Amino acid sequence: MLKVKVMIIYMTHHDCAEKAAKMLKDRLGEGAEVVNLKKNGPVRLEDYDTVIIGGSIHAGQVQRKLRKFCEKNRMILVRKNLGLYLCCMEEGEKAQVQFDAAFDEVLRNHATAQGLFGGEFDFSRMNFLEKKVIKKVADITESVSKIDESKIARFVESISGATE
Repeated sequence: MLKVKVMIIYMTHHDCAEKAAKMLKDRLGEGAEVVNLKKNGPVRLEDYDTVIIGGSIHAGQVQRKLRKFCEKNRMILVRKNLGLYLCCMEEGEKAQVQFDAAFDEVLRNHATAQGLFGGEFDFSRMNFLEKKVIKKVADITESVSKIDESKIARFVESISGATE
């Protein structure tokens, strides 16, 4: 049986998208690799059957470098089994608006799996100003995590089902 090679590419500001990437890798098992786009150089997408791209929302936007990566590699990505995910604290329609702004329509329409995995505010990873703003805007006083592992599990089922 041929093994499917999966590359999970992410960018993160306070590690939420990284946590999600690692959860995806754990569920996908052998053949899945995780790459932090911020820390790693050029990525050879041609070597992979499935590509999963994820980011997080920081100050209302996904990471610019992640958007640029998607734009630059669009023609390769539309030939792959593609999954897209976003970590954010918004829910429902607001989260969907952020997802739609993070990934262009061509990639969203092509993706066999799309995920809004929730998010977290981890004060231990924030500077003083970030903590102050989050406490005021989100009306919270301590770190909170809303990463939804059931959504990650459904995402893996969708992306895995497309490769069978």
